[in-house]
Amino acid sequence: MVYNETDDNVDLRLCQDFGLILSVFSLVYLVICFPVGLCYNALLVVVNLSNKVTMTMPDVYFVNIAIAGLVLNLVAPVELLGPNFTRWPIWEYNNEIYITLLILFNISSLVIMYSTTLLSLDYYIERALPRTYMSSVYNTKHVCGFIWGGAVLTSFSSLLFYVCNHVSTKIIECSKMQNKEAADAIMMFIGYVVPAVAVLYAFVLILRIRKESTPLDQDSGRLDPSIHRLLLASVSVQFILWTPYYMILLLHTVAGAPGSHSSRQQHTIYVFLRCLSKLLAFCSSFAIPLMYRQMNKNFSHKLQRLLKRLHCGDQSCPHEHSTVQQVVT
Repeated sequence: MVYNETDDNVDLRLCQDFGLILSVFSLVYLVICFPVGLCYNALLVVVNLSNKVTMTMPDVYFVNIAIAGLVLNLVAPVELLGPNFTRWPIWEYNNEIYITLLILFNISSLVIMYSTTLLSLDYYIERALPRTYMSSVYNTKHVCGFIWGGAVLTSFSSLLFYVCNHVSTKIIECSKMQNKEAADAIMMFIGYVVPAVAVLYAFVLILRIRKESTPLDQDSGRLDPSIHRLLLASVSVQFILWTPYYMILLLHTVAGAPGSHSSRQQHTIYVFLRCLSKLLAFCSSFAIPLMYRQMNKNFSHKLQRLLKRLHCGDQSCPHEHSTVQQVVT
């Protein structure tokens, strides 16, 4: 309990109910979503990287998102089995582990949001000007490298505030950087506001292109129409699952976390919503690879080719070369 005064029965019952609900949600995620998300993210990465010749621009971005999803899959069990999410914690981690988990979570969130954003913008470029260098697979691979480096550098400024908020008693220089609201404001701006504006702008341009029928629509170099549905669905799901987390950051930035001046009930509700929003963010690593598996028509062909290659072993499989040519075409 955060407060020293005598607990009211209503507040105590509310705390226990919210703790039980959060524990059940965490257990359901660990039993169902975690293994499925881990398998499908790994499968998405392995299948596409083993068929590099047939990869398209969206495939590269989804592989990038899947790698970030694997990082979230590593962070999720440590957090969900800790004292913040369950009434029966297996372990309690110190400040160093907390900071490490926070670094991995923030970097993964930035990679996922910016990969989704750039996928929207590059898809518009591909729709407007097919077979251009800007939306090519080669260029996309280099862009994804910059995304990871940019995520690390971009989250560094907010990381300083988080670190100093936990070790300020050990480092004198951190005495002036104990403002956690500033760290949340930075993450809110770079991790949600900027991607949301860019995605909205890309969608406006894509819808404008779709309304204007041009001779380029018959170009064989265009991506499959199913990619457009996959793009809309994946971007929508990403923002639905990540918006509650960033809204909690916005609330913390504007009003601050409920403290001693607030009632115990408000503090309990705030902690519950904060943990629930983070649990929804973890679900993005489960939902996106499933959607990619169901909506991308080429994925099943790539998976079959990989299984045949594993079955053949070192010997070259018959008709493999013709299959590659067909998929590329």
